[in-house]
Amino acid sequence: MTANITPDDDRVRVRVLLLFGDQAEIAADAPDADTPERYPAAEVAAAVGLDPKELPGKRLTARVGAGHRLEDFRLA
Repeated sequence: MTANITPDDDRVRVRVLLLFGDQAEIAADAPDADTPERYPAAEVAAAVGLDPKELPGKRLTARVGAGHRLEDFRLA
């Protein structure tokens, strides 16, 4: 996933493409983003204060953690 770094810190802009079962498909919010990654929808939704069904189409920011996995999701 290509990172689109925000100016305030090490956060990247991402968007939730769709839900696939209990997983949210999330892609970098950049024209050159290549492959979405799946994250537990319930965890992402809880982090941003939404119901999982509300996630598709949302734009978020996240920090890149260990193993290049996203964490600390926030509404953009």
